[in-house]
Amino acid sequence: MPPAAIPRRRPTASRTATRRRSGLTGVLLALGALVVLLAPPAAAEATSCSPTPTTACLSGTIRTADGDPAVGVELSITGPEETSAVTGEDGRWFAEVSAAGAYEVAVDEETLPAGETLRDPAANPRTVTVTLGSSAGTLFPLGEPSAPSAPPAGGSPDAPAPPGDGEVGLEPGLDAPTQGSTGGSAITWGRVAQQATAGIIFGTLLALASVGLSLIFGTTGLSNFAHAEMVTLGGLAAYVFVQIVGVPLLPAVLLAVLVGALAGWVQDAGMWKPLRKRRVGLTQQLIVTIGLAITVQYVFQFFFGGGSLRIVRANPTTIPLGPVFITTQSLIGLVVGLLVLGAVAYFLVGTRTGRATRAVSDNPALAAASGIAVDRIIRLVWTIGGALAALGGVFLGLYFNATSWNMGATILLLMFAAVTLGGLGTAFGALVGSLVIGLVVELSNLVIPSDMRYAGALVILILVLLLRPQGILGRAERIG
Repeated sequence: MPPAAIPRRRPTASRTATRRRSGLTGVLLALGALVVLLAPPAAAEATSCSPTPTTACLSGTIRTADGDPAVGVELSITGPEETSAVTGEDGRWFAEVSAAGAYEVAVDEETLPAGETLRDPAANPRTVTVTLGSSAGTLFPLGEPSAPSAPPAGGSPDAPAPPGDGEVGLEPGLDAPTQGSTGGSAITWGRVAQQATAGIIFGTLLALASVGLSLIFGTTGLSNFAHAEMVTLGGLAAYVFVQIVGVPLLPAVLLAVLVGALAGWVQDAGMWKPLRKRRVGLTQQLIVTIGLAITVQYVFQFFFGGGSLRIVRANPTTIPLGPVFITTQSLIGLVVGLLVLGAVAYFLVGTRTGRATRAVSDNPALAAASGIAVDRIIRLVWTIGGALAALGGVFLGLYFNATSWNMGATILLLMFAAVTLGGLGTAFGALVGSLVIGLVVELSNLVIPSDMRYAGALVILILVLLLRPQGILGRAERIG
């Protein structure tokens, strides 16, 4: 006989409720553990900040009077939103806000390193105007208190605050807008030397971007408004290779230059040579360059966004050269720029191809009759121009501490001013004009607000066109 079935005990209501409570408790404990594991530490400080279309970044660097990072300094930020920040091991601080407007940034002086004081205590707090999608920075120099003065222009958020006066590498509208600058504080020889050095650096980098523009005009007669996008392409290519691909900076610079050279070659092969063969007029080609510039700009914005992008995230090191302070990135850009411009000068003067390029620039018809392959020279000029523009874009991005989708467009008029001042179609004129424009732009910060520093360069452009249309090194031509 089969064994008698053992009757199962039916769970009582109390046991069922207990099991349900135990299961619910386990789920809650698991969720709690997951939240604890995934949540960032409460005291973790921001190590970087990247603006988005709905947010903005406030940032800066605080250094001691000896130039060392001031660690652990607390700042309070009040305005449309309230937040706080603390300087890290490199002296940098960041804060993200989601509302535009005027913010007051105040340093808690009790948290300053021992023996350190604000150089201008009356300028604490400082007011910074913030726009969504961009970054704004302010500097709090430390040292012996000086006579009260107007707050310095909002410098680059990553530019160290050196013990001297003045700043190198202030950005005209990318990473650190310069709202609220008075530009007319006490003028000292230290400030003049600092700004003159900044002008030479900026002029050299501007020359890298402008020489190709001048060569293209000389050989084809075309004013290429899309040349600024070649500058932007170099900066964005360096950002992609360094920050996304993970290539070291030096190889990334070389790759960005190759990208610019390839872009110049493709432009001439795919667009400008067919237009020349069809005998399309220069006015129509000029309109094409404007349309191309607008199209490429918004392609860049679509893929890279409207915020600023840093090629190198490390805080640049400052080197004192007498009364002048210069970052290592700016110094390297100056040296490389001078070497490259010297190589371009030797190419134009000391090589057969360079002399052929100058011949095409002087008279294309006569050069063709002399047996020079004009189309090959023009293709070479477009390639070299693209490479130089990309190299200029990389170092301008390092100089400004940021690049963006419209970096080239912000300096396009300066490039044309430099080329026109030096003499249209002359590479050496572009170099001279760029140095003059760079000095005018930076030295103008001594007497006018930094928001208006480009206005002086454009006034020079107008005066040159009125008084000496051929430029400094250009030749006067008879018309009619």
